[in-house]
Amino acid sequence: MIDPGAADTAYTPHDAHAAPLREQVARFIQDEVIPCEPALDAGGADARAAMGELRVRALKEGLWALPLPEELGGGGLALGAYAALAEAEGASDHGPAALGSAPLLDVTMLARHGGDRIRDEYLARLVAGEIRTCYAMTEPGVPGTDPFQTATRAEPRADGGWSVTGRKWFTSGAANADLVTVLARTSGSAGDREGLSLLLVPTSSPGFRVVRELPVFGAAGQYEIELDRVPVPADHVVGEAGQALAVAGERLQLGRTLRCLRWLGQAQRAFDLMCERAATRSGSRGPLADHQLVQQHVFDALLALRTTRPLVHEAVTLIAAGQGAHVEVGLAKVAAARMLQQVADSAIQVHGAAGLGPDTPLPALFRSGRAARILDGPDELHITSVARRVLRGYAARSPTRG
Repeated sequence: MIDPGAADTAYTPHDAHAAPLREQVARFIQDEVIPCEPALDAGGADARAAMGELRVRALKEGLWALPLPEELGGGGLALGAYAALAEAEGASDHGPAALGSAPLLDVTMLARHGGDRIRDEYLARLVAGEIRTCYAMTEPGVPGTDPFQTATRAEPRADGGWSVTGRKWFTSGAANADLVTVLARTSGSAGDREGLSLLLVPTSSPGFRVVRELPVFGAAGQYEIELDRVPVPADHVVGEAGQALAVAGERLQLGRTLRCLRWLGQAQRAFDLMCERAATRSGSRGPLADHQLVQQHVFDALLALRTTRPLVHEAVTLIAAGQGAHVEVGLAKVAAARMLQQVADSAIQVHGAAGLGPDTPLPALFRSGRAARILDGPDELHITSVARRVLRGYAARSPTRG
């Protein structure tokens, strides 16, 4: 049996009181969620039934919605305390959904920036898992790194609400969502830095349509959606109209960091699989573990894990304290994405042909690692953004040169 996290305990950013809960989460993922992955990956009625059973078990074990607000039915864990658990539950793509932490981003955003009706009508139901949300920002034909070019528009209606028209794509979970937060232009023209708003759109509204699924390297879950004059109530604007980028930026900081934590969990899973394979597989030349090239894979993967984990937790600490973390999140995001791809690749190499087939999760972990280098902004965006910010700091305190 694989022991998630057992191979790498040198860096422990949280106190020992969190260890038993982390172990409980890790065991739930190992014993309950991972065996259900084939059914969950397949989708359809069987997947819904399997997920429903997992959620019931999570609730019974006291593991439901641990980082969500206690007054809404969650566990009330602060981000710093949740971070170690996020690694453990992230070992499976289905872990956050099974344990009820998946809506953390939306609950945080709507609790901070939603109006009274949004908070009263949706938040408790989100935490309970009764309804689901998704987030639609990227558009076909528009650079995802340039939100100022957003073409989706929201026009004022006579009743004070909005009429939203446009297309979005790579919208995670749109087919099963009850609500979608849409980035749309409410004033100005494409390219303007002002005039963008976030609107919470019920997917049951007339004019909302899921156009198609967009498999990522064959994996399901991403969709293209269309909004054709979809009516949105006036009180469903998230934050101030025209000020979407401040809310979106806050969401992205937290979202990228949560992804990094979950990528650490997935990389640890790949590392454990690689080490177990090396320790138990023998050939005519002896155990794989005795081969120097296999040892090189193990060393390089462990080095990647050990050097990435502190970067991610540094970002967690700053965000939890409400401090600026642009540089730290950028470093963590690039490092964690590269690390997941590297560790999964090494694990596949040590498994040989078995690492390419359906009998291990390694193809899915590698796919996640490759997609990670584009999700929430490509590596190049973060590299440029971090470098510019650092260099501006040096320029500001350097004497002017003649």
